[in-house]
Amino acid sequence: MLDAILAPIMKWTTGVISAGGYTAVAGLMAIESCSIPLPSELIMPFAGFLVHKGEMNLFWASIAGAFGCMVGSAVNYWVGAIGGRPFIEKYGRYVLIRKKDLDRADRWFAKWGLWATFIARMLPIIRTFISFPAGVSRVPFIPFLILAFVGSVPWCYMLGLVGLKLGENWTHIRDYLHGFDLIIALVLLGLFAFWLYHHLKPEKDEEQKEAA
Repeated sequence: MLDAILAPIMKWTTGVISAGGYTAVAGLMAIESCSIPLPSELIMPFAGFLVHKGEMNLFWASIAGAFGCMVGSAVNYWVGAIGGRPFIEKYGRYVLIRKKDLDRADRWFAKWGLWATFIARMLPIIRTFISFPAGVSRVPFIPFLILAFVGSVPWCYMLGLVGLKLGENWTHIRDYLHGFDLIIALVLLGLFAFWLYHHLKPEKDEEQKEAA
């Protein structure tokens, strides 16, 4: 069943990227980040495969993907800002946006504030929905865009790297979509936790010295 759904999407996606290059990668990732069901787990690995063939550069493919994510996030932001939660719940079902996905995004945003945009962009599913509550809350738009872009770079890079490593076998990613999601999310969250720990630790040490 899943293969029957993904096969035509994969054929169309690969055709678009083959014809449009980096611009197509950005455009498709923008569509995905508008919460339209077009898996980034197919877009970026195929870009990685083209890197394997020498037709693309992994860095620029990742930047193009992240730029597209930022554009799509901006669309969702303004949908949330102008239409509010009732509008999203009413019309979101037509692009498979579920209420529980919105609820999850709301909880993330309530807990992490503007930084939820950065963190969530590295997580499956919630990454595309987090922009709605950001818009509803009218968080500062430019910082939101910056965090959406920066948070999307690792996600795009990791998926592209998977496609690069798989090479000609990149299509097998269909068999492991959810597994790759989990692995990538855990790796990225681990790196973020490591950075956060070492970033905050010196500040805590300074505070302890001052208190002493």
